[in-house]
Amino acid sequence: SFMNKLNKIFLSASFGSYMVSSTCCSWEPPSGAFTRLIVYWCSLCSRYRLHGRSEESDQQESLHKLLTSGGLSEDFNTPYFPLRANLIDAISELLIELEGTTDNIAMQALEHIHSNEVIMTIGYSRTVEAFLKEAARKRKFHVIVAECAPFCQGHEMAVRLAKEKIETSVMSDAAIFAVMSRVNKVIIGTKTILANGALIAVSGTHTLALAAKHHSTPLIVCAPMFKLSPQFPNEEDSFHKFVSPQQVLPFTEGEILSKVSVHCPVFDYVPPELITLFISNIGGNAPSYIYRLMSELYHPDDHELKALLV
Repeated sequence: SFMNKLNKIFLSASFGSYMVSSTCCSWEPPSGAFTRLIVYWCSLCSRYRLHGRSEESDQQESLHKLLTSGGLSEDFNTPYFPLRANLIDAISELLIELEGTTDNIAMQALEHIHSNEVIMTIGYSRTVEAFLKEAARKRKFHVIVAECAPFCQGHEMAVRLAKEKIETSVMSDAAIFAVMSRVNKVIIGTKTILANGALIAVSGTHTLALAAKHHSTPLIVCAPMFKLSPQFPNEEDSFHKFVSPQQVLPFTEGEILSKVSVHCPVFDYVPPELITLFISNIGGNAPSYIYRLMSELYHPDDHELKALLV
């Protein structure tokens, strides 16, 4: 089978702080959404080479074909001896793509940010930072940063933007709705884009998106293609994360702690209907187009591998 062939492959490739590694004796699947994506993406590339197809031809498949594709046995029972070489080639291609994703997104900034606009964002995102800095090279605008309590990553974003002479203001998350009527666009980053076009983003993003929807303010998400995930919202246990609420309610407040139960979620779920546009390293797309982008990164059969890669 396909997985048994992987047991005989020695493959080790570094992705900054990420590592995909297997040995000839046993294969231990990597953990984390990013490393799972690498396995899916490389599997897709190997399939293209196996069948002698180009990536462009598969993109023309209809949604009906994607939903009614064959089972796992069709591909996994096919002997494919050059698998190791093709996997290494696929990883090399992915590395090249990763190196330029932020710059490719930032290059599109002037198409979306205009002079004298008021832009709102939340927390800190390296991609959004690069996007705003690129636009600031030729245009003047004002950025309002929600602090993203309790971690207050928005303060770091504000400092970085101010160093580039961008007019920047920091506000509390509670003031998002009150200020939204003055905002022209909301530009945010995200941790993950789910298969239905929804987001898993920093806590407070859902509040920001609801306020933008109420005031008909466009919400733009800057995210590279590698953040696309085949997961659906019903798999909530795989992306929810809670941390110590010590920053929200210090342990010194002993009397209150004995009477309440405090939860401190790290991420918010943002449904696709609250999102106006995704900007990736290959261009801008509506949330309804995510399924087509998914077909470029994943083979439908590989969605069944999730149980093996958890």
